[in-house]
Amino acid sequence: MKESSGAKGILNIEIFGFKLPLFLLIFALVFVAMLLGWLPGGMLGAFLVMMVFGALFNWIGNNTPIVKTYLGGGAIVCIFASAVLVYTGVIPEKVVSNIDSFMNTTGFLNFYIAALITGSILGMSRSLLLRASVRFLPVALCAMTLGCLLVGLVGAIMGYGFTDAIMYIAIPMMGGGMGAGVVPLSGMYAEALHLESAGEIMSRMIPASTLGNVTAIVLAGVLARVGQKFPSINGEGKLMRKNQEDMSEGEAPAQDVKLMGMGLITAMTFYLLGTYVNKAVPAVHTYAWMIILVAIAKATGIVPKQLEYAAQQWSQFVMTNWTQALLVGIGASMIDLGAVISSFSVTYLILVLVVVCGVALGAGLGGQLVGFYPIESSITAGLCTTNMGGTGDIAVLSAADRMELLPFAQISTRICGALVLVVASILTKLLF
Repeated sequence: MKESSGAKGILNIEIFGFKLPLFLLIFALVFVAMLLGWLPGGMLGAFLVMMVFGALFNWIGNNTPIVKTYLGGGAIVCIFASAVLVYTGVIPEKVVSNIDSFMNTTGFLNFYIAALITGSILGMSRSLLLRASVRFLPVALCAMTLGCLLVGLVGAIMGYGFTDAIMYIAIPMMGGGMGAGVVPLSGMYAEALHLESAGEIMSRMIPASTLGNVTAIVLAGVLARVGQKFPSINGEGKLMRKNQEDMSEGEAPAQDVKLMGMGLITAMTFYLLGTYVNKAVPAVHTYAWMIILVAIAKATGIVPKQLEYAAQQWSQFVMTNWTQALLVGIGASMIDLGAVISSFSVTYLILVLVVVCGVALGAGLGGQLVGFYPIESSITAGLCTTNMGGTGDIAVLSAADRMELLPFAQISTRICGALVLVVASILTKLLF
């Protein structure tokens, strides 16, 4: 009976909504076709491989101990497992080339990022966005500045280089994760350096983002324990020392297919507007202009509520269904695994630790000055600037047992991450 029950449990496992036997059948069909060279070309073949492999790798990462808790879960497995398959030759060169074309030439990467940026900012509470700029954002930005300066100094002392430590370690860690941070940053750097591919740049950035995520999670747990010993700096989950008003976003309308179509057009239109401004002021990247325009539109309230909800729903659809596929595409077409491995060193790890500790210290001190509890400020305005996006926020806050601070953590990843792109766009023109 136990064996029968165990077998039934395995058969009831779902991967991307499919029961395990059906998913394995689909995976086998795709895998065999890939090896035999029978996969369709263009978007269909590339997207099929990316989605099926992404679903499997994401499930593995989210169900593997240690990996799911400390290493970013499915996101990390999607990236590095696909990179390993390319590195070892399991994924044929023809398929890799097709995926690369779909990601870059066809523009799936820009399509995804436009949806993510527009939906995440328009989906925020306007009250939260406005009030955050008064207290929270200055604290987070000061913390990030301190982290950058410290890692630059330590990098110079250790022979890594002041500029390289900031541009290739600190800034990628603070960009808000992979899709909204490392990916557009690598594109900016590649353009500034006149490189044909962003793969080499991304290979240097991903280890920093990964290690930063791990370090932030561990340090969050440590700070929570420190707070227990020093009650005067511990808000026990409350950020402001004075009572704060409810800044929830309110309930969005039910999912609607037509509404998501409107969100798609809204996202692409904002990207187009960013392109227009970039033509006039090319010193700042299109992504950065797009972020600025969306934030202004949200803050001024000029976007109708229906379009805000539409952009939010479209963004959620894209992130829910295509994030794993995007990460597989990144791993397969943009990651040089040999370069990633060679980046790991004692010096590299020390520099990552300097960034994480620097932002935590800066946010704690800054928070004290503006009326925040230092522990909560260090976690949200500090550590959450160096984790891997939304999943990193949840992991950090879970480790600190402060999930109620999620709206503030999202500011660190969304708004501060967006500002990092703006600053990085300017720095690439000055330093490269």
